[in-house]
Amino acid sequence: MTPSEFTRGEFLFSPDKSKLDIGLIHRFLSEEAYWSLGIPLETFRRAIAHSTCFGVYHREEQVGFCRVISDLATYAHLADVFVLPEYRGRGLAIWMVGLVLEHPDLQGLRRWTLGTMDAHGLYHKLGFTPLSNPERWMSIYFSDVYRIAGAS
Repeated sequence: MTPSEFTRGEFLFSPDKSKLDIGLIHRFLSEEAYWSLGIPLETFRRAIAHSTCFGVYHREEQVGFCRVISDLATYAHLADVFVLPEYRGRGLAIWMVGLVLEHPDLQGLRRWTLGTMDAHGLYHKLGFTPLSNPERWMSIYFSDVYRIAGAS
């Protein structure tokens, strides 16, 4: 176990990308996660390569995942957070995200962001709040980019 790995009962939290079950994560994100339905495997692989990733494992099998997009100095965006349905209700998501926020490579950042449709309560427990000045924020959103990519 590395210094950044933690256990809780039979569960292991790890930032080790070599442990990630890419097939399982991609399957969940592309088929079940409302925010990334249809994401192509190669797009997902690029996202993993350029992000800091974390997994939660139960007896060697991956049951949770999240990634952080960051410059590792000033800003981080939390993305793709999930726990498989059969493992929900055990506090694994809040444990995982709490450990991510404490990760040594992600300290001293000025701002963290995330987007969620249905987990505001979970993130509020960890200190996240709605944007204080949403009128300052802008985005470009291509809602069908994965569908278009899959058609080509």
